[in-house]
Formats: sequence, structure tokens, C-alpha cells
Amino acid sequence: MLYARLASLLLRVKYNNCIFSTTSTFLGRNVSYREPSINLLESFVDHWKGITNYYIETTDETKPAKQTDIPWRLKQMLDILVYEEEQQESEETGPCMEYLLQHKLLETLCTLGKAQYPPGMSQQVLAFFSKLLTQIQQPMLHIINVHRPVQKLIRLCAHPGSLTEKEEAQFLFVICSRLKQDPYVLNYILEIRRDEPIKKSSSTSGDDAGIQSAEAPSPEKGPTSPLRGCPAPDTLQSEQPGPSSSPRQPPNPTCPSNNDLIHALIHLTKSQKSRVALKAHESLSVLVNLPKQETAACLAESTSLCQLLAGRLCELYSMVPSSLDPTNLHGFPQIHWRDPFSQGCPEKTLTFPGSEHVVAFLGWLDYCDSLAKEAQKVLSVKLAKAIHHQWLLAVVQPQLLQISEAGILVTTALLSCIVRQIGAPALLDELVLFLLGEQPQSELRMDTESHALRYQLIERCDHISDEISLSTLRLFDELLQKPHEGVVFNLVLRNLEHRGYISALPGGAEDRHAADPEPLEESVELEEDPFFTDMYPQDEFNSSEQLLSLPPRQVEQRQSGQTRVADIVNSFLCLVPQEARTSQHVQGAGYDTYVHDAHELFKECTAFSLQWGWPESPKAPEPLPAGSDFYEGHFLKVLFDRIAGILEQPYELNLQVTSVLSRLAVFPHPHLHEYLLDPYISLAPGSRSLFSVLIRVIGDLMQRIQHIPNFTERLVHIRKQLMALEPETLTDHVTLLKGVIVLEEFCKELAAIAFVTLSLEEH
Repeated sequence: MLYARLASLLLRVKYNNCIFSTTSTFLGRNVSYREPSINLLESFVDHWKGITNYYIETTDETKPAKQTDIPWRLKQMLDILVYEEEQQESEETGPCMEYLLQHKLLETLCTLGKAQYPPGMSQQVLAFFSKLLTQIQQPMLHIINVHRPVQKLIRLCAHPGSLTEKEEAQFLFVICSRLKQDPYVLNYILEIRRDEPIKKSSSTSGDDAGIQSAEAPSPEKGPTSPLRGCPAPDTLQSEQPGPSSSPRQPPNPTCPSNNDLIHALIHLTKSQKSRVALKAHESLSVLVNLPKQETAACLAESTSLCQLLAGRLCELYSMVPSSLDPTNLHGFPQIHWRDPFSQGCPEKTLTFPGSEHVVAFLGWLDYCDSLAKEAQKVLSVKLAKAIHHQWLLAVVQPQLLQISEAGILVTTALLSCIVRQIGAPALLDELVLFLLGEQPQSELRMDTESHALRYQLIERCDHISDEISLSTLRLFDELLQKPHEGVVFNLVLRNLEHRGYISALPGGAEDRHAADPEPLEESVELEEDPFFTDMYPQDEFNSSEQLLSLPPRQVEQRQSGQTRVADIVNSFLCLVPQEARTSQHVQGAGYDTYVHDAHELFKECTAFSLQWGWPESPKAPEPLPAGSDFYEGHFLKVLFDRIAGILEQPYELNLQVTSVLSRLAVFPHPHLHEYLLDPYISLAPGSRSLFSVLIRVIGDLMQRIQHIPNFTERLVHIRKQLMALEPETLTDHVTLLKGVIVLEEFCKELAAIAFVTLSLEEH
């Protein structure tokens, strides 16, 4: 009896030693029993027969699988296979693995899992497959008797109402991980029929030398003994190959079914169980990040991966309620796709109605963005184009072009969040193409046809609704912060490229300045106005409030007779008349407060533009076609018009207009610096610059000041209210007074930008 009990115990010992032993206590003494070596194949077959006999002998069809000995026997079979592989000195398969392959045990297990008999059997099968593919080190997925049941098991995953989502997500993650180790079996798993299978590139590294090629012997030969020499699936056999209609066309693929690996993973990303959804996200990331160019091309051209990712984006975008309050989207935090699965999810801190839908949408957008960053270029571009056509053009554009002001506000505010979220180069390319187009030539006045969406968006910066103007300006501010050359070029630089704003000097010579700096042509009539008399007394230029604190060595004259940096800086600092200045009345409000910010912003923009090949000095001016005038472009025209109305516009709108112009002025392009920051350029007839627009605003301000008693005192009071130094009280002319304060601060900011950019240019 004692030996029978010990023999029963021996059957349950792990197969991790060739000689199995056990120890028992008999009559108060430890007794060690040593049995002869167990034949692994016999034990393996024994356990398999124990599983099959269960179906013959059982009478209780409702007993769950986990309450039978099936899980234990599957574990013993797995342990035997792992131990057998560890003992193999060559790459040939052992007898137990041969038995599993030749007798199609995996096929049988897959069938049992599909039948869900006994109840919960699919869970046991998924766990066995996952552990087998994880613990067996040699490649297996290229073997027909492995990848066929794997394909069938994948088709059983991600069905609505599934109770095994956890095991399914783990199984699919293991499949993707094995594909990362051996990417050339991707078409086996996805069941893609191609005219020719994925081949290794000629530059395959030594590490990949042992990976089984997709070109394997035909399945008619049956499974062979070496694991790497097993047959390829019959799904790779080409269908009556013939000449293609065009040499540029890729091999004609057969799209996988809706139950393939990719569809299953996309479905599981929607799971209500956060761990399941996270595992599905991670699996797709592994799949997209497969290392070979050929596999990326396969995913891009022969699967619906990109379309499904873009489709899910459309689905989540449609769930964002149209009744959102746009103010809740201003300053909305950037979402990382892992946030909804973490403890500090922004969804838990943002509690406005619909916030959970916004978080879900932006999280998926960030996920697509991260996939586009990680993927090979061919797949990244394909994904970006799918998002462009399926979502931006088909869904977002109609909403942007709608008539409803409420709808425009929500869509534009959400689009600003979208722009802030996107960083992948391929996706950013498509976004800029969607919003601005790709016209390389200078703009024509009133050009409404070349890109209707661009025209509408810029027009809305000067919309009758201040809210729409403000929201659209925020959108362009976000765009200008993206590291994309096309944004600045499309909006501004293509119109300044030929420097048509420079006037031709007498004698045919053209230069940036006249020999001696003269007042701007547009400002002559203003300087003759009595309001400009003694506007700049000499002692103001010697005051520490206005003069630039120069470095220890004096700034030298710039090359080619260019104006000194100090002159340009002081031109902006002294532009606002004395009675309209408030900085001297408030501590810490001097010009120097902007220098640090301008320097940081300039470094950021310079880092962006290093690879854009911008010139270091202005190009020679080119004459405009006969009968044509210089046109600064639609975007600058609207911004200049807005600056011209700064005294009559809401405070928040003025802040946003000046923010966009400051961002433009800081870009390290000589034409931008010249046109936006140099007061001394000689403008062509009919042209205007930023400084000339500001001059006209000052002229308008001087006239208005005469009609407002105690103007300076009121101005200082409003400034202190804005700084929360005094309580808010009702005051006349609030819009004008706030506009003057913004104008003064804008001039100081431009002076700081000029000092930083022009000084660094000289060095």
C-alpha cells in the first residue's frame, strides 16, 4: 500500500529532473525512495490519453474544466515539453514535440476549446497556448500544425460577451511578442495570400540567420523532424500567378477576415476591463513596431490595420458631445494614451459634462500618434493618410465648415486640442496639409478657391463673433508651436520670399535701408500732426526705463549699413507716448521682464528650424510683376487688421493676436525679422509692415487721449485691476484702456524679441 501511494505521488512530480525521487516519513524516520528514469514520451502520451479519456468516461457535462484533472495534465505536458527542449543538444525536435505536431494535439485542443466542453475549456486552452509559445524557445509559428490552430484560436477571441477576455488578451500579446522575435511569419498568422511570401532582406544580420524564412517546403511533405525545417502553410500557395497589370502594384493580397489578429486586438482595446484594454494596446504597439521593413509593408498594404485604427478614431470622435462648453477645452491638458489605465487619469479631475469622451478620444489620438512615431516609415505614412481621409476630410472638415456658430466654436476648440496632441512627423504632415494645403507660390488677393478650409479659418480670425475669432487665433497659435516648416512657410514666408515689400531706391539700387534712416513713408503725415510734436523728448532716451541695458562692450554697427540693434529696440520702447505708459507706475513691469522669455522662445524655434535650411541673411529683392503690388498674404493681412483695431477689441482677443505675432517674429528667418521687427526698412508703395501699422494705432490713440480726462490715472487704475492689485470697479472707456495696456506690453515684447534675435544674429 505504501509503495502504491508513493507511485501515485511520483506521477505528480515536475519533470525537471531525469531521475525522480520523493521523501516520506515512515515510522518516524525520513525515507528516500528512488525510482528509475521515467520515459518522457510515455508520460506525455499518458497525460494526453488521460485528457481524451475524460471525454469518453465522464457523465457530468456541467462540471467546470478547472474542477477536473485537465488543467493539471496540460501543465504536466507543458513541463515535459520545456524540459525536453532544455535537454536537446541540437535544434531538432524531441519525441514529445514530434508527437504533439504529428498527432495535431493543438488542433484537437482548439476544437475542444471552441466547443467549451467541459465548461471553461477555452480558458484552459488559451492559457496552454500562451504558456507553450512563451516557454518554448525555438521558433514554432512557421510550423503548419502550430500556426493553423493558432489561427483558429485567434478567431475564437474577442467575441461580444466573452468571459475569457483576460486569457484572450494574454494569448494575443504572446503571439505579437513571438512575431517580434520572428517577424517573417507575420503572413502565416494573418493568413495573407501573396504572389510571393515575405523574404529576408540581403542585409539580414547574424542574429537573424537562424530565423526560418517564409519560404518553406510544401505542406504535402508533412512535418519534418528539425523544428526550423517544418513546412509552410498552404495559405501561402499563390493562386494562379500571372503577370500584374502594373510593375508598381504590390502583390495582390487577400484581406484577412474580420476575426483575424488585428480585428481581435482592436476589439479588445474597447474592453471595459482596463487591464485587458491596456494589454491589447500594448499588443498592437508590438505588432506595429516589428523591426523589418517587409513586415511593415505587409501590415500597411495587406491588412486593414490602418483603416481600423482610423475608424476607431472616428468612432470615439463622434462620441464627443456637440453640446460641450468650448471654454472647458481651452487649456485642456495633453493626454497620454496610458492615462485612462492609470491611477492619475485626467478624466478623474476633469468633471465637466462629456469630459470622459474627450479623454477617451484624445487618448486614442495619442495612441495613434505614438504608433506613427514607432512604426516604419511606410506604415507610419499609411496610417497618417488613413486618418487624413477617413477622419479629417470625411468627419472634421464638414464640421469646421458648418454655419452654426456654436458648432464652429466647439469644433475649433477641439481642433486646438488635436493640434496640441499630435507630434508624429507623418501625422503632422497630413494635419498641416489638411488645414493649410501645400501651395508653394505667393498668395493672390481674395484667393478663396486654392484651399477653401484655409481661407475660412483665416477669415474667422477677423470674424464678427469675437469668440470665434479668439478660438481660431488659439488654433493658429497651437499650429505655430509645432515643429513643422510648412506652417510658417504657408502662412507667411512664401509671401516674403522675394522681399517685395522693399522699395526700389533711385538709380536702380535696392537696399534694405536708405543711406540715412528716414521716417517711414506712411508715418510722414503722422509726424506732421501736432499730436506727435515733442513725442520723444531727448531726456526720455537717456532714462533707464527706455534705454536698453547694453552689454559691457557697445553693440557695433551691423554689416551693410544695417541699423543698430539698440536703435531698433528703442524704436519699439519709445513708440507708446509718455501719457499712455504705465510700466513706471508698477514695480517689476519693465522691458527686461520679456527678455528671458524671448530668449527661451528663440532657442526653441531655432532648434526647430536648424534642419529647414533657412538663409542666414536676406536674399536680394526681386522686382514684382508689372502692375502688381506687394501682398503680405491673407494671414498677415488679418493679423495687421486686428492690430489696427487693438483699441476697440476685447482684452482677451488683443492678447491672443499679439501672442501670434510675437510667435511669428521670433522665428529665426531674416525676412521675418526684417519685415516684422525693423522699423527702418523703406517700404514699397502700398505696402505696410508691423511697425507702420503700430504707428497708425499710436496716431489714433493720441487723438482719443485728448477726449478722456485723467487718462493716465485711469490707465494705471485699470492696469492694477488686471494685476489683481486693486478690486475691479466700473470705469468708462475700459476697452480702450485695456487696449492701450496691451499695446504698451506688445511694444516691450517686440523690443525684447528684437534684442534677442538681432543680437544673436550678429554673433
